[in-house]
Parts: sequence; C-alpha cells; structure tokens
Amino acid sequence: MFDAFAKVVSQADARGAYLTGSQLDALNALVADGNKRMDSVNRITSNSSAIVANAARALFAEQPQLIAPGGNAYTSRRMAACLRDMEIILRYVTYAIFAGDASVLDDRCLNGLRETYLALGTPGASVAVGVQKMKEAALAIVGDTNNITRGDCAQLMSEIASYFDRAASAVA
Repeated sequence: MFDAFAKVVSQADARGAYLTGSQLDALNALVADGNKRMDSVNRITSNSSAIVANAARALFAEQPQLIAPGGNAYTSRRMAACLRDMEIILRYVTYAIFAGDASVLDDRCLNGLRETYLALGTPGASVAVGVQKMKEAALAIVGDTNNITRGDCAQLMSEIASYFDRAASAVA
C-alpha cells in the first residue's frame, strides 16, 4: 500500500525521471485538500458508533427477518458479529479516505469477504444494504458545513461515496 506521494515517486523512479510539473501540481492539490480530508475522517470517526448503530437499526427495520428467530442477526452473539463487521468496514473506509487510496480497503478488508460471508451463510445483499446506510449517514455528517474547512468538497464527497460503494459491491 502506497500513499499518493510514494506512488508518484516510485513511478517517476521506475522511469528514471524527475517529477513533472503536473505531478507536483497534483500533489500540491492533495496537500491543499488535506484539511478537508482529515476533517471528514475525524467526523466519521467521532460518529462511528452512531453511524453503525443507526445503519443497523434502519437495516433491521427494513429487513426484520434478519433479527427474527432463525435470522442471520438473531441472538446477541450474531447481532454483535454483524455490528462488528459493519464497524470494521467503516473503519477501513476511513483509512481509504485518509490515504486517498482504496488499496487498504481492498487488501485488508474486502478481499475474500464475499466468500467468507457465503461460507457462513451471511446474506451479502443485506450487508450491502447496511453499508449503503452507513454511506448515507457518513455523507450527511461529512457534508455538514459547520466547523469544517471551507471549500469545494464535491470531489471528496464523491470519493467517499465510492469507497462505500466499493465495499457494498464487494459483499453483494
């Protein structure tokens, strides 16, 4: 896993070339947007328990069969495992947001997750719905303009949404 700076340097090094003006400009823009990125990660992290709990609550309201006897989240042990998995996915999404790179999300969280859920009989489509609900909550929190670095956040919001979409499609 490389951060944006290491990627640019390693690519230039592989070519035996100096960094180009456009590469430097792109890295400069990354630094300029760094405060917005850190604010976003901080907001999601600070609200992670509520994001997970509210997403699970909404998921179970839509799909009550999950918490009914015989459902995949029935019994406190299974419910705890479900919440733990949602929290882990959210945590790795924040790592990806901070790094500006999905590789940590893919490598350490999503690779093999669908197969694991299939082997356990966990309905991946329901997990994907839960991830989408976390996405909605996280974007609402990040999109709140109170006490956040001012500027155009459309690109960052789109990036954040893409990490959640990536996670949802990986488990569905």
